Amino acid sequence: MLLSQHPLFSALKAQAQQAQTLTLAERFRQDAQRAAHLSFRLGDDLLVDLSRQQLDTATLAQLCQLARELKLPKAIAGLFADNRFNPSEQRAVLHTALRMPASRVLEHNGVNIIPAVHAELAKMRHFCQRVHNGDWRGYTGLPIRDVVNIGIGGSDLGPAMVCEALMPYQDKGIRPHFVSNIDPAHLATILATLDPATTLFVVSSKSFGTDETMSNAMAARQWLLNACSDTSSDASNDASLVQQHFVAVSTHRQKVVEFGIAEENMFEFWDWVGGRFSLWSAIGLPIALAVGFERFEQLLAGAHAMDEHLRTAPLEQNIPVLLALLTVWNHNVLGYASEAVFPYSQLMARFPAFLQQLNMESNGKSVTHNGQPVSHATGPVVWGDVGSNSQHAFFQLLHQGTTVVPAEFIGFVNSPYDYPSHRHKLLANMLAQAEALAFGKSEQKVEAELKAEGLSEQRIATLLPNKVMPGNRPSTVILCKELTPHTLGSLIALYEHKTFVQGVLWGVNSFDQWGVELGKKLASGLVDTLSGKAGGQSHDPATQQLIKQIAEWRA
Repeated sequence: MLLSQHPLFSALKAQAQQAQTLTLAERFRQDAQRAAHLSFRLGDDLLVDLSRQQLDTATLAQLCQLARELKLPKAIAGLFADNRFNPSEQRAVLHTALRMPASRVLEHNGVNIIPAVHAELAKMRHFCQRVHNGDWRGYTGLPIRDVVNIGIGGSDLGPAMVCEALMPYQDKGIRPHFVSNIDPAHLATILATLDPATTLFVVSSKSFGTDETMSNAMAARQWLLNACSDTSSDASNDASLVQQHFVAVSTHRQKVVEFGIAEENMFEFWDWVGGRFSLWSAIGLPIALAVGFERFEQLLAGAHAMDEHLRTAPLEQNIPVLLALLTVWNHNVLGYASEAVFPYSQLMARFPAFLQQLNMESNGKSVTHNGQPVSHATGPVVWGDVGSNSQHAFFQLLHQGTTVVPAEFIGFVNSPYDYPSHRHKLLANMLAQAEALAFGKSEQKVEAELKAEGLSEQRIATLLPNKVMPGNRPSTVILCKELTPHTLGSLIALYEHKTFVQGVLWGVNSFDQWGVELGKKLASGLVDTLSGKAGGQSHDPATQQLIKQIAEWRA
């Protein structure tokens, strides 16, 4: 049964008007222990506070019952066993296996896949040791100092986000860089800062055929050859240069070898690993090179801790489940079309972009597993930015705009940087924003403040409506003790599982992305047209007009 057809969903919809009428201030007055009743913990270093959401424990219990009747517990169990959660591509979804201990067993098609996962991890560990110890050297004999990951989408966003978030842990002498955009400015500006003799490229592509990735990889290879080859170089020397300065992460061995990368320098992952869930695999090689393999293992351990929480905690205490049910409540019941994420950590600046791909590519679907149109809203628009910068950009709309946007604040109590007053002010700003969104400022309070300033009645009448804050804007606070590899692994897995649970509740396949493919195919034909090749595709009048203008303006 679909979400929209379930009687419990209809009952929740009937409660929507009453839920929005009762303000958050009134809810806190009715329940003095509301904050405690709606706060949930994972271990000793992560707390999730849902008390500023427009619901109560009874509604949360109804949502959990709805999840049970939509067979969520069975789906969660399936995530840790052989499954076919990606039916349109006839693939299993087993990324949780990537962070399981070696002692666990998870069979896929009758074969335990955990030994293969740990064999690849061992290969990554050995390679990282060679690079960090200076045993892997460039063509002049100098050790590697810069690692450039060339990928796009899941082969870029996850590793890039993690490397930036864990910058304080980058003590291995390796500087990570990430190239994804087909815009030549991206590759060129990064290459301009590098010494080819001490640069290693990691080409990350499951198919080793993604156009943006391979175009950048071929340009980087030519840059290396141009910079390193002398007048006496030959084809064999060129091949040696490529093998010293390029490794690959892929599932397509033949294409990797054809590119010039040695077979033993290819790191593998599997078709049961989706791109946006892949940073735990060899796609995370740049992370391990940047922060060290032991910290990459801590990242995996943090994710596994969240996996175990999802697998074993009752729904009423299950943090990923509760966050997903909140989206159902806010999006499907109350009608809020987007949700925002605000990490109050500069190191987490790329986290909102990572979540955009994770959630919107996963759940931006309009048909069910069976190919039938859905009769309810699916993925909301996910957006956000780093605090406190965002307060000076778009928080005006959140506080006084006509569009209500549920917000998630992520804060870290401790920092690796020794600026205590900065840390206090940062956390104070996060807490203040959540408080202001929830409780606002009443007309009576504004008027009293303006009178205390000694303003005239006329000036007060002018200012009063502009300074009133309606409040009653829902938000969640996720508070962490510190941003460590383990904590970051838990946070990422938390949002992965939130996305998975949403897909189960909405009845959609969270693991394909056919909407991405049409643009790729059209772009392929347009390349020939823009290049002036005969036999180009025909296009709509608007596109034809733009093609003509491009041809006229081309330098």
